[in-house]
Amino acid sequence: MKVDMIIQDVWVFQTVTQSFVKKNVSIKEGKFYYISNTEMNNLTPETIIKAENQYMIPGLIDAHMHIESSMTTPTIFSKAVLRYGVTTVIADAHEMANVFGLEGLDEFMKAETELDIFHAIPSSVPSTTPALETTGGIIGLAEVAELLKNPKIICLGEAMNFKGIAYEPESLIQQIIDLCKKERPTMPLEGHCPKIYDEELADFLFSGITSDHTHQFPDSLKEKIEAGVFIQFQNKSITPENMSVIVDNAFYEYASIITDDVMADDLLHGHLNENVKKAVKAGLPLERAIYMTTYTPARRMGFNDRGEIAPGRIADFILLRDLKDFTFDAVYKSGKKVYEKGAEIEYPAVVEQFPASYKQSVHCKLLTADDLLIRVATDKKSVRCNVIQKQEVGTFTERITKEIPVKNGILQWQEADCALLIVMERYGKNGNISLSLMDKPISENGAIATTWAHDHHNVMVMGNTLEDIILAQNELVEIQGGYIVVSNGEITGKCPLPIGGILSQAPIEELGGDLQKVRASMQALGYKNMNEIMSFSTLSLPVSPAIKVTDKGMMNTKTQEFYPLIFPEDGELLNENTD
Repeated sequence: MKVDMIIQDVWVFQTVTQSFVKKNVSIKEGKFYYISNTEMNNLTPETIIKAENQYMIPGLIDAHMHIESSMTTPTIFSKAVLRYGVTTVIADAHEMANVFGLEGLDEFMKAETELDIFHAIPSSVPSTTPALETTGGIIGLAEVAELLKNPKIICLGEAMNFKGIAYEPESLIQQIIDLCKKERPTMPLEGHCPKIYDEELADFLFSGITSDHTHQFPDSLKEKIEAGVFIQFQNKSITPENMSVIVDNAFYEYASIITDDVMADDLLHGHLNENVKKAVKAGLPLERAIYMTTYTPARRMGFNDRGEIAPGRIADFILLRDLKDFTFDAVYKSGKKVYEKGAEIEYPAVVEQFPASYKQSVHCKLLTADDLLIRVATDKKSVRCNVIQKQEVGTFTERITKEIPVKNGILQWQEADCALLIVMERYGKNGNISLSLMDKPISENGAIATTWAHDHHNVMVMGNTLEDIILAQNELVEIQGGYIVVSNGEITGKCPLPIGGILSQAPIEELGGDLQKVRASMQALGYKNMNEIMSFSTLSLPVSPAIKVTDKGMMNTKTQEFYPLIFPEDGELLNENTD
């Protein structure tokens, strides 16, 4: 019998035993065919690979991620991640949907790529409700019904609106969940439930959601798994303490390793493979880590055609010599080599052709100094204000109270070591401008601006001098989106994202280099976090604990109630288009 390929004497990862066994592997029509520890004399291959004691593992599967987090498009992303052994992803393109709605999703899903990209229905567009944040697009019941007809859709993307899911049976998100359960009863329903415990966790899971990919902690990890939650470990949750919970309880069947978000500059160095290495370093046995990036995500998403090296499965695989180093000699997709060690990325000559309007999507006024004066009606010399305090690890924030001077009816926030945080509606719908305060987010004079503001992607600017804030915002609007960092009147970092203010079609090397400069410029301002870009971009995410900002104001993300900037008993905020 003729076959396409035989790989001789290779150490095959045997999924059922989670161990390596020396085998000969044949491939036919892009799928694994006969696998044996004996000679294959009855097969006639077009190609023979003498593995010479190389290891073979299945192609890695990332079961929860956002292509837009890499700030690139599907065709560029495909080329960038295949070299890291990633052969299948399930993309939740809710960033694209928040900006362009169903049309944007259709544009994303029609991209042709070597990488297998399946999609989740963006369940949270907006992440809360239109009353709480303004987005460019909305995914409602009609849009979900249309998406359910698409074979590329295989799950409901992360449902984030805890209050709507747990306690509001008529909420849009609950109606979306009910529709998915009716039309696709076996389809996975993905969840987002940070710091939810006990009966509240039961209230959330009662909806039918069965997974969580948010920041995990050892004291609640066991509770979640025993409650039936499939855990997806993103980078910040891969800690020795969390891995111990998995190992000590043999919870390997109930978890996978994912990326969720990988920035463009990080994509220069790795993707899901880096999280595998981190998990092993944190105490997870390598064979278990491979299992949790191949078989368990395949099973979670209902893939019966991939995730293991077995007859009839798609021939997605990796060849490598050093398991400890976990660097790859070659990557194969459907039996064809798509990467060889040392090769440079060859980007396709033709990439996605987005509508011209996608590059002219930032519609808001240019800020002036007058817009940034916080006017207060009060007879007091100082007023108490609600202030946001960010953390240096993760994306959580806290609310604190500060006493801030008032002079001639103007709040003197700079005298209280605060920075101004502005969110401006950029879709031309209402012109909202919200003003909030942060407690010493930077130590040097400057400002940071972006349109990559989770998840509504309005214009967001933070700074401690009016001049720098204005320069950053004006430049951001001029380039139609991206990231801008300003220090003492000079632009020190710039990363243009001209497609919807969230994407670029530049080669990853160029895009990643620009983002590295932005990151370095933020660090030079004294912005401290394990991931400066993600920390800043999630200051606007109203489903992430505990206090975040939209164009409508400063919100308690659990109760979905807005905090006033100034305590009402101390004074009244007089600015228009603010809380």
